[in-house]
Amino acid sequence: MVLEHIFPEDWLERKGMYAFILGIVYSIIGIIVASLIFPGDPALVAVAFTSMLLLPELYKIFSIEERKESLENKVSFGTVWRDDLEIVRVYIYLFLGILLVYSIATIALSSLQTNTLFREQLEIRFGQGFAGNAISGQAIASGSLFFSLLQNNFLVLMACFILALLTGDGAIFLITWNASVWGSIFGITAEYAGKFSGKSQYALFAVIMLIVFPHMMLEAISYFLAAISGSIISKDVLLEEFASSRFLEVFGFNLYLLLFGLVFLVLGALVETFVLEHVDIYQQIIQMSMQAALH
Repeated sequence: MVLEHIFPEDWLERKGMYAFILGIVYSIIGIIVASLIFPGDPALVAVAFTSMLLLPELYKIFSIEERKESLENKVSFGTVWRDDLEIVRVYIYLFLGILLVYSIATIALSSLQTNTLFREQLEIRFGQGFAGNAISGQAIASGSLFFSLLQNNFLVLMACFILALLTGDGAIFLITWNASVWGSIFGITAEYAGKFSGKSQYALFAVIMLIVFPHMMLEAISYFLAAISGSIISKDVLLEEFASSRFLEVFGFNLYLLLFGLVFLVLGALVETFVLEHVDIYQQIIQMSMQAALH
């Protein structure tokens, strides 16, 4: 591709804000291209295009990390963790850029455009697909909310790990998908709640983000750690002699990353359960949004 050659190789890793801008620009391009080429059902295609645009940059980042590890005489948990934190930071900024685009687009566009462009994402709002129960009103009344959330989120985490393990960087599709889902759902929730209550939709969106941001980021970081773990293990198979001491060291340290991802996942589910069961203003916004959608 042309775009990844415009910038220095390590620009994305050094400057998180550039990653945020890249997430915004590439997701806008993905939505526009998908709506032009596949106007009937552009939702998943837009996510696929965005992921394809991001892959070359992520490949650069993982190549940098591989070179760093190959130059180190001894692999240690501290050095691997420090290097991987930089990749997590890039994923966070990319994720937030994509989420912001889908949120604003959902609020700003007409209902017809939104339902066409983001149909697959918005179906999850009513309990379909990954993490659907986290948003639907049925989940709030469920006594097993925590385990329901944990089960859904665990499926996403393992899918990220397995995709990254098999393809190297393929987990970016699921990460982009989740950013588009959360962005679309939070945006449509604010839009409908605003129509029902007469309040500013953007103000309601800001309130939603303040409430959901802690558990959203805990869950997102768990997916990022799973993706990084799978990607580095996948590339380690090619770079190191299989079953060598260095191979086993890198393999073991990156399995630790997966375990850290599971810890973040549990924490995220705990915080989300608390929010859904005890934060009244969030429940009110969801209920207003659901009532507006039914009328």
